[in-house]
Amino acid sequence: MGSRRQARVWRYVEEGSLLKLKSYLRKHRDMDVNFSRGKRQRSPLQLACSLEDDGVLRLLLKHGADVLQRDRRGDTALHIAANRALKHGKTVYDDFVVPLKKKCPDALNAPNRAGVTPQDLLNWMKPSQGAESMSCPPESNLEKEWLEKLLGECEEEFFESFAAYDADDNLPVDEEEEDFGDWADRIRREYFNKKHAKAQRLASTSFKCKKENGRQKEESNRELHERLQREHEEYLARAARKEEETRRGKKRQYDEKCAATFSAAASASASMKLSYGDIPWPSPRGTVQEMLDVMLHGVDRKDEVAFRKALRKQQALWHPDKFAQRCEARLEEKDKKRILDTVTSLSQELNSLAQSLKT
Repeated sequence: MGSRRQARVWRYVEEGSLLKLKSYLRKHRDMDVNFSRGKRQRSPLQLACSLEDDGVLRLLLKHGADVLQRDRRGDTALHIAANRALKHGKTVYDDFVVPLKKKCPDALNAPNRAGVTPQDLLNWMKPSQGAESMSCPPESNLEKEWLEKLLGECEEEFFESFAAYDADDNLPVDEEEEDFGDWADRIRREYFNKKHAKAQRLASTSFKCKKENGRQKEESNRELHERLQREHEEYLARAARKEEETRRGKKRQYDEKCAATFSAAASASASMKLSYGDIPWPSPRGTVQEMLDVMLHGVDRKDEVAFRKALRKQQALWHPDKFAQRCEARLEEKDKKRILDTVTSLSQELNSLAQSLKT
């Protein structure tokens, strides 16, 4: 019952159905709105912040929504609201950050897994004010405006660069090693700290009384832009290499598990029972298509001969009859049907791919 009620509350928040949500919560006054759903493990309050629905947000706060509840990355609702305010300005700040601060002032200093607090994010909304007391001639106004614009572009580039990684929740998590998500968090933190410090230094010197001719300013601006562009491209290249290493690691692990599970010695030992998790699935929690991507990774699809050869090898490995001959006697009864159904689906997808090559 609780799960169905949570699903309905989640749907109303997702659709922005304020009146339906208000009526439902009035009917179920004992409903706890502090639950988590989805791969990001977000609460309804965090979902309302990400969708920028201030009406739903205020209603959830009225019904006891916890501002300090965290998602998988350790972000609170105030982290999400502050990020939105950084992108969209004062209106979002007034509609989301203000009511959350008023409800729970302590949330301002709650760090996420990357060590960033909502107060840090809100501080980044303002350019450095360290040199405001210095008096400068009117000629410095253009330089001040350009440097403030540069600060804004650096922050905008940061959010655009890392938005793609925020949505990636399908990467494997290894408790002992730094996974791709942790690596991306660390690179993001280092990259933004570096750019923010550089922008602050530029802003603090913007009020100094210097006269430069137009040609020198143009050259300096162009060089800075080119350097920032190079650094951004280098970061994207590093991210792509890291992702490719992760894919190769999955493929290597898959091949090793297949060799160990389907070897003659393992097949001969009927005492070694196999549960669903013991089967060397290419992607244990992924879809059938994601499994195909892992098992065929590294094969050049333009080389038709090599690709057909690799495909036939996988077809033979996951053919339902051949799989049953090798492993059916060792399958746990409770998982047997689920395992054979998954093998059948995987085999059908491989056969469909092979059939499309013939046409």
